[in-house]
Amino acid sequence: MKQKKEFELEKWAERFCFAAGGVCLLYFLLIAVFVGLSSKFNYAWLVTGIFFLLYGLFIKKRKKALPKAVRGVILFFILIGTVIFLNVEGLIISGFFESGEENLDYIIVLGAQMKESGPSNILQSRLDKAIEYLERNPETKVVVSGGQGSDEPMSEAEGMKRYLVQKGIAPERIFMEDRSVNTKQNLKFSSEYINIEKETVGIVTSNFHIYRSVRLARKQGYTNVCGIAAKSKIELLPANMLREFCSVVYYAVTGSI
Repeated sequence: MKQKKEFELEKWAERFCFAAGGVCLLYFLLIAVFVGLSSKFNYAWLVTGIFFLLYGLFIKKRKKALPKAVRGVILFFILIGTVIFLNVEGLIISGFFESGEENLDYIIVLGAQMKESGPSNILQSRLDKAIEYLERNPETKVVVSGGQGSDEPMSEAEGMKRYLVQKGIAPERIFMEDRSVNTKQNLKFSSEYINIEKETVGIVTSNFHIYRSVRLARKQGYTNVCGIAAKSKIELLPANMLREFCSVVYYAVTGSI
């Protein structure tokens, strides 16, 4: 009877692996077809899908259940991983509804890909959110932050400034930080325009990126800082949330947040 229950449990594990693998591969194909694979991190869905399918086949081909001790170790790591994952994702989600404070001294718009045709969808969403804020708060100044990648026609900062000016934001309110290549540098180099110990600052970025950005800013010495969340595409949320989970864990382990 005990052996029968063990095999039933592994049968469910096998079905879960095949289902999870199929979902991951399907999502990878949808991203590839409708969005593209400019972000190498999207291949994580392909790798994860193949892993689940192979592990499902491994369970299916075994003639007997794994030893109890081995199953216990696997279950332990699965539970610990699940708890960590859910807690981190909860922290990330906590930043989704941040709207900032009114009459801030500065807002910082964090960069994203700049295309030949203009800001990418994710960057345009951040810029439109910044415009909403700047129109409500005419005394607030803005730092646009982002360097130039190898696949970009200009620095993200230059592209962002052009977009803001086209939308009616006065050039004298805009400061450009065009050296950074990641979020940590965005905030570090932007602080050269701001007295981060005295002046109030809002960080404008995608909703899934708010938690890490604000924590990074506080770690760097920003005293009065808050997040201003821009919406992101719902169909890309699983990919963005997984990538952000990895980033938060990495920054936490390295002591950056």
